[in-house]
Amino acid sequence: MNELKFEELLEAGCHFGHLKRKWNPKMAPYIFKEHNGIHVIDLQKTIVKADEAAAALKQIARSGKKVLFVATKKQAKEVVAEMAKSVDMPFVTERWPGGMLTNFATIRKAVKKMNALDQMMNDKDFNSISKRERLQVQRERAKLDKNLGSIADLNRLPSALFIVDINKEHIAVAEARRLNIPTFALVDTNTNPNLIDFPIPANDDASKSIAAILKHMCEAIQEGLNERMLDKDAQAEEAAEADAQAEGNNERKPRARRQRNNEPKAEEPKAEKAEETTQAE
Repeated sequence: MNELKFEELLEAGCHFGHLKRKWNPKMAPYIFKEHNGIHVIDLQKTIVKADEAAAALKQIARSGKKVLFVATKKQAKEVVAEMAKSVDMPFVTERWPGGMLTNFATIRKAVKKMNALDQMMNDKDFNSISKRERLQVQRERAKLDKNLGSIADLNRLPSALFIVDINKEHIAVAEARRLNIPTFALVDTNTNPNLIDFPIPANDDASKSIAAILKHMCEAIQEGLNERMLDKDAQAEEAAEADAQAEGNNERKPRARRQRNNEPKAEEPKAEKAEETTQAE
């Protein structure tokens, strides 16, 4: 995982905040100064907070858990989708389906319905139904795919959420807080960082700024996934060695028993017994 560099964040415009009149006072610890009526974010604190978040995400990925990326604003959609796909994590970039976390069972039903439509479309009898019915099925499948396509493989609640623009995604933040799911997010000068477990102060409006932070997070996740694979390989090797040793011990035991069974029994001294009988007479 590469370290975040001050110059890289500066070039990406991560330091640009909102107008002073739009600021949230709770962001004061992360504001460096005001310039021409615009707040400037302290990038040194951004680096510290980003490293903390990256370390936590790495541990989540290493334990085999999923991180759900959420970003429905126009300038973040493509960046988030691309980054999430690169580390095989689920994402929501079209619309946050209300109750996705708090009413997860209903979302799973919609996913099952989408899978059932897939089976129907792949069936050889699908072409025998009317054209109108085929179009209805295809449109319904496309709608479900648009809303749920990226989370179709999410069989259980995610272990964490990474959010871009918590003001826009306030429903996702509220649901995660209600279920005590850890949240990671870019927090701009117009947001409340206290709502997030791992806030990263940075510009959440520019695609370059979003990409710079997300790249660092995804590198940490990928590192965690790689370490998980190495741990699995090491455990598999240890298990194989243990099995080999157990097999070797099992083979040695029957051999030892066979050797003991084949040994001749010790003969009693006959001469001594004869002397004892004569003395007794």
